[in-house]
Amino acid sequence: MPDPATNETSLVQMAVAGVVTTPSVKAGQYIPYPDGRATVLPGMFGVTYNVRCGDRAFGWAADHVEPGVSIDDDADSGRHHALHYLTCIGNEAVVTSGMAEGARGIVIGEHARILVQFEDEAQKLIAPGDTIQVITHGRGFELPEFPAVEFKKMSPRLFHALGITIENGKLQVPVAMELPIRIMGSGAELNSEYVDQDLMSGDRALMAELGIDQMKLGDLIAIRHADHHFGRSYREGAVSIALCIHGDSIMTGHGPGILTLMTTTDGSIDFHIDPDANIATRLSLDLNHGVLA
Repeated sequence: MPDPATNETSLVQMAVAGVVTTPSVKAGQYIPYPDGRATVLPGMFGVTYNVRCGDRAFGWAADHVEPGVSIDDDADSGRHHALHYLTCIGNEAVVTSGMAEGARGIVIGEHARILVQFEDEAQKLIAPGDTIQVITHGRGFELPEFPAVEFKKMSPRLFHALGITIENGKLQVPVAMELPIRIMGSGAELNSEYVDQDLMSGDRALMAELGIDQMKLGDLIAIRHADHHFGRSYREGAVSIALCIHGDSIMTGHGPGILTLMTTTDGSIDFHIDPDANIATRLSLDLNHGVLA
């Protein structure tokens, strides 16, 4: 089972930077349950201390909770888009200001912000407004033998860590679970280079029946008949591989978010279930201490 050849020696490494954001809560911010009840919960942005890549995606008293540290740049500028479009999962990040200056972390996701995980003691020192530089590497990643497979947010470091092999002329990808396309919801209309898609978790009995309620942040997942080239649409025979990057939501049409990593429509991606297919293990992240040296 040979490892696929890549074009990584042709990829450009470039620095981008973002600022640690603060949590965002609107005045009178009630989040509606499907049954009409409403509540106020913590959710996106900022520094999250006790939710890490590898932790559960369900069961938090939160909405769209993001693990680690969320960073962004001016949303109306090209810097914002450079941060989002050039950054790939597995890229190295370094704190360049504040009390944690010099600390190094790893990009673990992209939501409305770029998500970075640091060693626990460093993360406790990081404050909103601190600047974090990302050494981007991966935009333009390809496999010459599989030109029909398109990669999104895939760094060479992540690709080699996933344990992808070639079997019977197809890429064989280990994933923690398969999601049926019928439960995929909010985000289908959005650019798959830039934003995630939520699965619809409102049917809790179905989540338990399919074992989806056991999903973890950082899990690799597969979706059959999902074409993620330009958005996220149904296409018979397509396969997409994605990454769980944020926690569950109580909002109708929402749930844990998945970020596209690979997609094809020609049948050249296959997958098998491996409960350990999570970037917390594949990138040597530690649940208690963030990033292993």
